[in-house]
Amino acid sequence: MSTPFPFTAVVGQDDLRLALLLNAVSPAVGGVLVRGEKGTAKSTAVRALSALLPPVDVVAGCRFSCDPAAPDPACPDGPHHPPGTFESRPARMVELPVGASEDRLVGALDIERALAEGVKAFEPGLLADAHRGILYVDEVNLLHDHLVDLLLDAAAMGASYVEREGVSVRHAARFLLVGTMNPEEGELRPQLLDRFGLTVEVAASREPDQRVEVVRRRLAYDDDPARFAARWADEEAAVRQRIVAARELLPSVRLGDGALRQIAATCAAFEVDGMRADIVMARTATALAAWAGRTVVLAEDVRQAALLALPHRRRRNPFDAPGLDEDKLDETLEEFAGQDEADEDPDPDPDGPGGGGGQPAPEDGGPQGGDAGARPEAGEDGAPQASGAGEQSPVRAAEPFRTKVLSVPGIGEGAAGRRSRARTEHGRTTGARRPRGALTKLHLAATVQAAAPHQRARGRSGPGLVIRRDDLRQAAREGREGNLVLFVVDASGSMAARQRMSAVKGAVLSLLLDAYQRRDKVGLVTFRGSSADVALPPTSSVDAAAARLESLPTGGRTPLAAGLLKAHDVLRVERLRDPARRALVVVVTDGRATGGPEPVALAGRAARLFAADGLASVVVDCESGPVRLGLAGQLAGELGGTAVTLDELRADSIAGLVKDVRRRAA
Repeated sequence: MSTPFPFTAVVGQDDLRLALLLNAVSPAVGGVLVRGEKGTAKSTAVRALSALLPPVDVVAGCRFSCDPAAPDPACPDGPHHPPGTFESRPARMVELPVGASEDRLVGALDIERALAEGVKAFEPGLLADAHRGILYVDEVNLLHDHLVDLLLDAAAMGASYVEREGVSVRHAARFLLVGTMNPEEGELRPQLLDRFGLTVEVAASREPDQRVEVVRRRLAYDDDPARFAARWADEEAAVRQRIVAARELLPSVRLGDGALRQIAATCAAFEVDGMRADIVMARTATALAAWAGRTVVLAEDVRQAALLALPHRRRRNPFDAPGLDEDKLDETLEEFAGQDEADEDPDPDPDGPGGGGGQPAPEDGGPQGGDAGARPEAGEDGAPQASGAGEQSPVRAAEPFRTKVLSVPGIGEGAAGRRSRARTEHGRTTGARRPRGALTKLHLAATVQAAAPHQRARGRSGPGLVIRRDDLRQAAREGREGNLVLFVVDASGSMAARQRMSAVKGAVLSLLLDAYQRRDKVGLVTFRGSSADVALPPTSSVDAAAARLESLPTGGRTPLAAGLLKAHDVLRVERLRDPARRALVVVVTDGRATGGPEPVALAGRAARLFAADGLASVVVDCESGPVRLGLAGQLAGELGGTAVTLDELRADSIAGLVKDVRRRAA
């Protein structure tokens, strides 16, 4: 695929070109998710694809881009009676902004006219605009989950349904779905990852010559865009013609039983969930054969399909890196190679599969990293350190576990999520109010109640109610929001004693996994020695937080006040950036304060700042041993929060359940 910009300096760009072209040949493949760091031309590549798609014929005046040769019988602008007037236009590329509403995506019904006049007045959304074109979602990982669900459902079914209070509209919505994302800003849920047909990883090249060529071509484009585009026009026309030819050949491509066995064996070998991967691989392999001008799927097509369709389906949690063991893939394909040769048509190219190299996959022992069992050299607070630097090597985190739900009290209005109560557009109905702007969620009972007293004055004579704009009531709903969970972790020598840090890291890792599942932002502040550091500013990437946690060293004194003040400053800045998102501060410590002058008094004053600002907080008490001072509980009281032990943090903890029962009884 030629484009106005070069991609030779982007690792993985060839796979990206191929994945986009395969979806252009066969949209049934299911779209492309492009993962990569910033500045790797992800958006540029997607936008360049629209210039390569053949033009489409549409029914003149149809807002839903119906095909004049086979118009949608349920089109809201129909019925269309062929042959009718039609027009030819370029395939559209429609971009879905991150802040788009549900009505902007699927379209909106005019509820007022539907109730008062009994007509379906429908304003199409972006799904209708993208029909028979491209729907591009930049930063798809930042899009609200319910919007991602809606567009993926439409992409899978080829239709969009809009329903409001018994009034429904359906229209065709078949499009090439492309999403781009930077993994540093957070991951998609595994359920949503699975809905994308193919995925591609891209990264910037470190070769100077390739980067020089990128700059040279970009400057040439800026100097004269028309001349630069003309330079690539012939090549773009050739690619466009090849897409047309591949589309025409696609129905004739034969997927033999041998290729199907290879697909099924590959999916089973890599333990992917469900059957969607098998179907996507079959469609991708078929599109690869058509793109190559063949009518038979070969083993090389199956291999390439696996490399594009399986890596993102192997993630089990946000801390797993996507990827595929190519040696294992070649071994699986070689085992099932040749089983379809007897059934192949004699006409196609008799050359067999391009062969898997077939070297046995090495045992995957994995790197073992540092010595997790190394004994810390630091003693209790105030004791001299055995190491001259007073720092211990990072220890491995214990196995994560399912945690109790920690939430922010009250009702918020932040971004949709799954942690704390909030007023949202989705959830259970709790009341009614007058609509602010366009009506989206009608509260029917409240609307009827508002209109009923005025029927005689309005001259009602028929069976229906006379509804006016002032009668309409919007449903007030309550759901869940995502919060900012700021972890303040004690990494001092007292935490390293008795190898306590492994259990502490396991607890924080468990809370990070819970934050990922509840769609929270997370941040990490650590304190040790004589100061506190922001190990990770607030972000949606919990795997980045897990990586910082894993490499966290320990040792030194406990500057508890410095840690709390640093966390308070982080929250102050974050409130300016995102005032609607409420924060939950999780302080992980044994409560001891030994760093700085008057450490205990300073820590108390710092803690009371949180209480004065009404910030929700939880102290995870890491104190262990037969003699306990209860300092973490005192810290929780000064913070205005609650304290839980590591054992009580577990969702299935008997101690935690008993404590909850006692608290409710009191």
